[in-house]
Amino acid sequence: MGEDEEPGTGETGRAEAPSPEPSPTSGVADLPRSAQDLEAVYDIPVQVSAILGKSTMQVSQLLKLGRGAVVELDRKIGEAIDIYVNNRLVARGEVVVVEDRLGVTMTEIIKTEL
Repeated sequence: MGEDEEPGTGETGRAEAPSPEPSPTSGVADLPRSAQDLEAVYDIPVQVSAILGKSTMQVSQLLKLGRGAVVELDRKIGEAIDIYVNNRLVARGEVVVVEDRLGVTMTEIIKTEL
């Protein structure tokens, strides 16, 4: 009896798994999307956030903050800021002035695997 044989059967204990049947949605993520395919989601609102930086402090320090207080952030001047869509990092960019408001120029698009 070989080491892979089942006792008393003369057959190996290895069984090949049946190949899965292709599902109707298999490979869908691999297909290119046309503008018409995405039209159904065009009007769904998303939240876009541009994060200048972050800071960690104790509650006692937080309670001492008042008008004119400066909170030091973890970013340096000129360093790219993070752009999030629905709390997912999607890009980095630079702060710009657009008339009397702030804006962001995208400098890097972050590609993530689904």
